[in-house]
Amino acid sequence: MKNYKEKLHNIRAFVLDFDGVLSNGKVFVMSDGEQVRATNVKDGYALHYALKKGYKVAVISGGYAESMRLRFREFHGMEMFLHVSDKIKVFNEYLAANNLKPEQVLVMGDDIPDYPMMQLAGVKCCPADAAIEIQQLADYISIRNGGEGAVRDVIEQTMRLQGTWFDIDAHIW
Repeated sequence: MKNYKEKLHNIRAFVLDFDGVLSNGKVFVMSDGEQVRATNVKDGYALHYALKKGYKVAVISGGYAESMRLRFREFHGMEMFLHVSDKIKVFNEYLAANNLKPEQVLVMGDDIPDYPMMQLAGVKCCPADAAIEIQQLADYISIRNGGEGAVRDVIEQTMRLQGTWFDIDAHIW
């Protein structure tokens, strides 16, 4: 964990899983078949602020529901890759398209499908309730569960360390 903070100096992008990271992992199926997930507004603020400050943000998820896209539709610059079966392929394409090196990317995942992508990341993070295999791989395990502020935790730590958190524009949406 000591090296975790040192590695945060290099971070320019956040790549996140959706289910179990941005949401608590619960999926509610509506009568029309739409799948609905709950997300955390504090995570949302941190994502929005990171984008505003020039960080890259992407979601790479095996899940898919139009509501997932709709949740972040006004987060300009945030890229959403949903219904992904090969996360490593999409991750590598994302790095190439954005001229990023792996050491510049913080990945937060929570379960086995995230493991290979996390192995490539400069900083590997997970929520407190992540699978044991993911916790063992992680450089940092948030004190927060998925969908309950874990994303805010790592973004805020990164931005505070880099001196970009709570600037004069922090209150302007």
